[in-house]
Amino acid sequence: MKVAVIGVGVMGSAIAGRLVDCGVEVHLHDRQPDAGRDLLARGARRAQSAAAATAAADVVITSLNSADIVEAAVFGPGGVAEAADDTRLLIDMSSIDPGATARLAQRLANETGMGWVDAPLSGGAPAASEGKMTLMMGGSAADIARAEPVLALLSARRTHLGPAGAGQTVKLINQILCALNFLAVAEAVRFAEGNGIDATQIPDALAGGRADSRILQEFMAKMARRDFSPTGRIDNMLKDLETAQASAFAGRIPLPLTSLATDLHRMLVAGGYGPADSAEYMHLFDFGRAEP
Repeated sequence: MKVAVIGVGVMGSAIAGRLVDCGVEVHLHDRQPDAGRDLLARGARRAQSAAAATAAADVVITSLNSADIVEAAVFGPGGVAEAADDTRLLIDMSSIDPGATARLAQRLANETGMGWVDAPLSGGAPAASEGKMTLMMGGSAADIARAEPVLALLSARRTHLGPAGAGQTVKLINQILCALNFLAVAEAVRFAEGNGIDATQIPDALAGGRADSRILQEFMAKMARRDFSPTGRIDNMLKDLETAQASAFAGRIPLPLTSLATDLHRMLVAGGYGPADSAEYMHLFDFGRAEP
């Protein structure tokens, strides 16, 4: 099995690294020539264009930041479409607009016969590196079956949710739930501190109850310690929340809590915290707080 990975940022590197560790022949392409250098030392191969990477592979995985970038990587000069045919499959693991996904998938099929599966993920780079991601998938049943051998190496849970774009819709739902949970945990940390409670003890105290969650268990103590070591970017969450808002606006779907969460994320990004870790939501609640 030969796989091309287009986009070798934090997530793309983790995905490619996992595939290399599983013995897959991996061909890398990124607009930044130094991206993925450590993967080359582990056995991955660099391609000079997305088309060259596609020509060398059976499956192409894209891990990019926006629908415009995905479109350029697929249909732009030197893009995937130049080497595409019906024997190859594209798996888009980016988080992008569901409508754009459906449009791009149909265009690729019409112009080249190449299939498209949208498989946005939850779990982040650590889960990707361990093959434990959760994937939300859209595409035809035949293309989902073709994607299975690769995606089984990367994930512990995979759910086929409908045609192209369905996976992206459920990823937006995932992001809405995560964003609201992050903010709730940060607010609860500050409330605990204001009442003399050691917030690092709360995850154990609430474990197994209705308020429990992975974000509570993974982030409450981290937030309480003001541990801002990177695990994810606030500006990436804002991108997804704004995509959800745009989709909701088009469908006249009310998302009042998501609207508030989006504005709070905008405040953080405007304050320079865009590249920062999710634990830095605490900055929203630390005004007037005496340093310990």
